[in-house]
Amino acid sequence: MKPTPAILATLALILTPAIAQANDLAQANDLTQVTSVSQLSDVQPTDWAFTSLQSLVERYGCIAGYPDRTFRGNRALTRYEFAAGLNACLDRVNELISSGSANSVKREDLDTLARLQTEFSKELTTLKGRIDNLELRTNQLEKTAFSTTVKLNGITTIGIQGRTGSNIDSFPVDGTPDTRDTSNQINMIYSTNLSLTGALSPKTRFVIGLQAGKGSTSPSLSQDVALSYEGNTDGQLRISDLAIQHMLTPKLALTVGAEGISPVTVFRGPDRFESAATGSLGRLTQRNPNLNSPGGSGIGLDWQATPWLSFQGVYAANSNSASNPTAKNGLFNGQYTLGAQAIISPSRNLDLSLHYLNSYSPDGNLGLGVGENQITPNGEPIKTDLYGASLAFRLSPKVTLGGWAGFTNSRIPGEEGSAKTSHWMAYANFPDLFGSGNLGGLYVGQAPRITSSTFGSGLNIPNLLEGGNGDSGGQKRASTHVEAFWRWQLNDRLSITPGVIAIFNQGNAGSDTTYIGALRTSFSF
Repeated sequence: MKPTPAILATLALILTPAIAQANDLAQANDLTQVTSVSQLSDVQPTDWAFTSLQSLVERYGCIAGYPDRTFRGNRALTRYEFAAGLNACLDRVNELISSGSANSVKREDLDTLARLQTEFSKELTTLKGRIDNLELRTNQLEKTAFSTTVKLNGITTIGIQGRTGSNIDSFPVDGTPDTRDTSNQINMIYSTNLSLTGALSPKTRFVIGLQAGKGSTSPSLSQDVALSYEGNTDGQLRISDLAIQHMLTPKLALTVGAEGISPVTVFRGPDRFESAATGSLGRLTQRNPNLNSPGGSGIGLDWQATPWLSFQGVYAANSNSASNPTAKNGLFNGQYTLGAQAIISPSRNLDLSLHYLNSYSPDGNLGLGVGENQITPNGEPIKTDLYGASLAFRLSPKVTLGGWAGFTNSRIPGEEGSAKTSHWMAYANFPDLFGSGNLGGLYVGQAPRITSSTFGSGLNIPNLLEGGNGDSGGQKRASTHVEAFWRWQLNDRLSITPGVIAIFNQGNAGSDTTYIGALRTSFSF
């Protein structure tokens, strides 16, 4: 038996593409998510409409708006849920008619559908309007979207900090504080980092990093007071990363870049909580200082040799030097860092890293950003070997113990003697402290200091700082950094971290203890 033209016309009016899309949406989502008209009466299991639609669902295999292909038992349905189920059955009947299977549709069922359509016309119209509106918004979003293949991630950090106005033993270093650190006003630091990543092929992707910030702990008489989230560009946006990463094999990755290639970006770190935005507060407590050796343009490799052993390698030249063809510049003749690292993980709870770096500095500065960095007094160039090890041991899910140690050996090309520095750090991290996602930390360590300098007369900084003639010698005492912080993770994107830092013998032996208080807020997007 064929349906009458009037019924076919009615069905054709209802079964528009938008209604078909509503059915697709209903199958992908529980329709309770789009129900917002609680003032309308629900359809009860005892209602004729409920039992009529239930029989249609069973007879024609309709999907009544739910992924599990059931009618959800005998519970009451909101009128919009019911309209979605009715819409699905209208769609199914239309399919049967279009495919020439109209004889399988009973006349009484068509009459029932027509009656249900009339009673629920308002809900069907509203549902169609919602789908049309959703389709319009989707089209607008697709037209205005930045890219369907490029992802934008970012993090903004705002810090409020201040420190005590300590007296520093500056010059001569004779055990008596002689210079006042007046940079003790409470100030604000902000920094924003953006990262654009996209796939050039299934094995190749690009990375573009942008950074802008303002404010710092400077001016200060030493770098000991520097904080992790400082990135002062005077508010100007700069390119921090510009690289392409390619998987040579499933276990070997190659990175080539014009900016942002350094041990920090290429090497893996055993401290899984390392982060300038959400980890410890001090710059010194971020990582083994050797890994801060300057980067720029260059190449990096990362090889997962076995499940428990990986190797990383890096060569990076100062970006300004790499683009300059004049003498003592260029990609291979100016300031550079060359190094390798091994990460050993004999168990799930233990990570050990060993690294060696070789660097060249045209101005005699190690460029590590913490501790004593100036190795030669008049900017004589140096070549430096840097050795270090870092360890992280997860004692339990709530406690991680770790630390690092390192030393450097610098030489002036063509000159006798050398200068050595050393540093160390021990820490304990407490994941989920006072709540899921939080992090507590306690760090104690020593910034890099010159332990020995045996250059020719007049070239040894420790003795010059003591008021001598630059004879051989080392710094008699080191500064000690003590830090405690607690990160409060408000949600997946927002965290607040208060903390305190005490620096004993800041810069040199006779300095007063400096206390720093900081409150960092980080928002990721």
